[in-house]
Amino acid sequence: MISSLDGPIYESPQYLLQQLIRFNTTNPPGNERDCIYFIRDLLLESGISDTIIIAQEEHRPNLIARLKGCGDAPPFLMYGHVDVVGVEKQAWSRDPFGGEIIDGYVWGRGSLDMKGGVAMMLAAFLRAHAEKTALQGDMILAIVSDEEAGGDLGASYLVKHHSYLFAGVNYAIGEFGGFSFQVSGQKFYPIMVAEKQICFLRATVRGGGGHGSLGQNEGSMAQLAYMLGALNKVKLPIHVTPAASYMIQSMASALPLLPRLLLKGLLRPRLSNLMLRIMGDKGKLFQPLLRNTISATIVHGGEKINVHPSEIIVEMDGRMLPGFTPEQFIAELYDHAIKHQITLEVIRHDPCPESPEMELFELLSDVLKKADEAAVPIPMLLPGGTDARHFSTLGIQTYGFLPMTLPEDMNFSELIHAADERVPVVAIRFGAKAIHEVMARYGNSRL
Repeated sequence: MISSLDGPIYESPQYLLQQLIRFNTTNPPGNERDCIYFIRDLLLESGISDTIIIAQEEHRPNLIARLKGCGDAPPFLMYGHVDVVGVEKQAWSRDPFGGEIIDGYVWGRGSLDMKGGVAMMLAAFLRAHAEKTALQGDMILAIVSDEEAGGDLGASYLVKHHSYLFAGVNYAIGEFGGFSFQVSGQKFYPIMVAEKQICFLRATVRGGGGHGSLGQNEGSMAQLAYMLGALNKVKLPIHVTPAASYMIQSMASALPLLPRLLLKGLLRPRLSNLMLRIMGDKGKLFQPLLRNTISATIVHGGEKINVHPSEIIVEMDGRMLPGFTPEQFIAELYDHAIKHQITLEVIRHDPCPESPEMELFELLSDVLKKADEAAVPIPMLLPGGTDARHFSTLGIQTYGFLPMTLPEDMNFSELIHAADERVPVVAIRFGAKAIHEVMARYGNSRL
């Protein structure tokens, strides 16, 4: 058995995380190969022979490993990605690929998103094998590439071309969820049960060209300015989806009277905007969970400094609530923010299920409450997107479950993709133990 200085490697998930961070898997270009093969070698050397590599591109591989269960429950999937976003133009105080442990934190790009989660899953998987944990169903570990750029070479590729690997799987755990945060003295642990849909749009703004020395009040630049101003000011309509309702109702039930009333007011569309204003900065958590959102991110236009552009292209990051279609989204934008002479078209739409399945939520909640008696688990609608949308096409319900007990003053969301990304060592150890507990209890009706 591979050992670290403190004993079996699965007892030191923070050590695993350090090693993973030291592989620069910035996407693009990715280059996840060495990191994936490091994980493969750990599994093989630990005696987990049912481990395979599958790749559409040689330097962008994916790993699938399996532990056999007794067959009394369907297979269970745990998955995570090892690619990370870049660090250019960020002011890091530590080497982003150093994987240093300083003041009880593991520092480095991916420590939260999501090499920390991969380290937890890998440690739990190795522990289950080493300790011969009684498993009711097969445990499948999938470590993938390319999530940060859409998953086309990772989860999407596996689902489309190797779906047989996930035959019989109903439930999975992945990112994001299970981290703690405090509200009014309560310690909540959100478990992601649903996420918003990706709907990237292209806006084409057209106007008369002409010499730059001549003023243009209605040209493409003026239209662009109006559109960007409208997108910045206008809030699209409130919609209460099942996933958002589950989350807000669960939080409200654990809070004192005033915050409970404020939260429940969010579920009444006529009051939602007022409640959000009253909540101030705390309302930012709920804003994207109650409406479709759009952000202009890339602009192409103009070729010469002395020529008015006749066409400007704007690419926009749209996120739709579960249950909406691109046609409904575009109609909302025309009704509330964008003039009809601007053409909107869909660049990419990755749909998600309209409402979540909640069958495994109770087990995950029980594991958290056993690990932390102060825990108040709640279901969460994630405003971003994960590989869950790809696995959902196979009928697999993902629960975002990377358990981390965090200091009250640590702002989890602000560290993701940011400079000085880091995670407490105790949080990684907490998560590895909780995930192993899920593996041991999954499918066992007596527990």
